[in-house]
Parts: sequence; C-alpha cells; structure tokens
Amino acid sequence: MTNTTDTTEPVIGGAAGVAAPTPDVTGATDAGRASRPNGRDGRDGRDGRKRRRRVWGVMSTREKVVRYVLLVVVLFITIGPFLWQLSTSLKGAGEDIYTANPSFIPTEPTIENYLKVAAAIPVWRYIGNSLLVAAIDVFGNIVFATLAGFALARLQWRFRKVVLGLFLATLVLPGEATIISQFVTIKDLGLADNLVGVALPGMIAALNVLLMFNAFRQIPEEIDQAAVVDGANAVQRLRYISLPAVQGTIAVIAIFSFIGAWDDFLWPLIVLQSPENLTLTVGLQYLQGTFATDQRMIAAGTMIAFIPIAVIFAVLQRFFFKGVEEGGVKG
Repeated sequence: MTNTTDTTEPVIGGAAGVAAPTPDVTGATDAGRASRPNGRDGRDGRDGRKRRRRVWGVMSTREKVVRYVLLVVVLFITIGPFLWQLSTSLKGAGEDIYTANPSFIPTEPTIENYLKVAAAIPVWRYIGNSLLVAAIDVFGNIVFATLAGFALARLQWRFRKVVLGLFLATLVLPGEATIISQFVTIKDLGLADNLVGVALPGMIAALNVLLMFNAFRQIPEEIDQAAVVDGANAVQRLRYISLPAVQGTIAVIAIFSFIGAWDDFLWPLIVLQSPENLTLTVGLQYLQGTFATDQRMIAAGTMIAFIPIAVIFAVLQRFFFKGVEEGGVKG
C-alpha cells in the first residue's frame, strides 16, 4: 500500500491545525461602492454638491448690474432731498431758485444764509435747549430701558409676562392718543414751559425696552447659571456679564433716543410758551413765518437741524450695526 501524505499546512494560530477560510470581500466591496453616490468613496457626490453650492453662490454679471442699479436708485431717492436742501442753502440772493429749471450746483456758493438764520433767531440757544432735552432722553432710555430689559429677560419673578405684554400693548397706541393726558400730568407737576417737562415723557420708550429685552435674551442661560454658582448676584451679573454683551444695542437706543428727542416738534410746541425755552425744531418755524418767500434761509435752518444727527450717527455707526447684528443673531 502506498501511503498518501497530506501536504496541507496548518494555519499558525488556527484551532487544531484547521485552515481558516479566506473571507470573500469582493461582494461587500461592490455593495459598498453601489451604496455610495457616483462610485469612489462618495467623493464625486460631495464634489457635485459643492459645485452646485458654488454655482448658486456666484452672481451673474446681469444680476450684479441690476443690483447696483437698484442701489443707486434707492441712494438718490434717500439723499436727493438732503442734497437739494444743501444746494439751496448755499445759493446767494442773486441766484434764482424759482426758475423752471434751477441749477443743482450753486454758481457762487455762500454761507450768507446761515449767518442770516443766526441773526434772525437765537439759533445757538435753541440748539442748546434741544441738546439738553436730547441728553436727558438718551440718559433716561439707556438706564431705564437697560434695567427693564434685564429684569424681563434674565430675572424670574411673578407677572413678568404680564408686564412684557403691557410693553407690547403700548406700541399699538399712537403718541397722539396719550398726548393730552401727558400734558395734564406735566402741568399738574408744575413742569409746563420747562425743558424737563419736554424731556420727561421720552425718558423711557417701550420700543427701547423691547430692544434691550431681545438683546439680553441672546445671552446663553448657561453663563448666568455659572455666575450664580460662583455667588454672583443680579447686579454683578448685569455689570460684568450682560452689559459687555449688549453694547451695540445700547448704541442703537442712544441713536434712536437722540433722533426722537431732537426731531420732536409737536410735544415741545404744546409744552413750551416762552421764546427763550423753545427747542430748535420749534424755533425754526419763525423762519417760515417771517421769511416765507426766502427758501434759502429755511433750507439753511433745516441743514443746521440736520448736522447734529449726522454727527451722532457717524460717531456711533460702528456700534449701531453691531447692535443690529446682536438683535438678529442668537449668541
């Protein structure tokens, strides 16, 4: 008999010298490729999505042209009246502004109209009165709107939602609906014909409270919770955590309060009687009454009233846009 020798070698590490079967990975590989979009590792699918996003994000030349044309049109509509008033205020008496086709650029620019305004009315006193009223309103709104917004957004107390609803309800009422009751209150307080009486009703505005409320709501709750664990009270949390995070919104409130107090005409007209206490917007009406046919002086007075607003916005514009971003993006 011939002995047959088994030449199969055992696999090292195998059990009892039994050869381990080799797994068939071909089917699994094919199935994995089939399950991925566009074949190799899904990269083609991802690249396709990226290409589509890049295509959607790029504007065509026609879209750019249309967009910039619209921006230029809106720009001219916005600043056109301002530029026309500026041009009229710089035109001399010898230049006809009532012709059918008046020139936009003054032929001989002059500041004579501004000097006439200063001689006709005590414009510097009126500017001082308006600045005082605006300063009181800005200070009051920053302090009281900040405290009210913080209390409504970051503190837990009874009837908090009711008070918030009352602030929202006041936005529905027009200012003229409460102007009589405000005047009666100011008169009973002995503040009629007084600049404090002009500034007092505007020291806190419901809109500013809601702006601060929304800004404080953007701060993550975890930061307050960590501060409470560390032993910080409400005043410390407001000073060291919340206020640094809402500086932009405070700038927005300052701008809104200043513009509202500076441009207000009806309320100072009702409260003030003495000529020396008039604000600038009320005082400028004397130019309309005395020099009704000289539009150059009226334009010069309008520009004098506009300059402080432009200066305030130019100084605070960086914080203004920061405040707009704070109100629109949750932190």
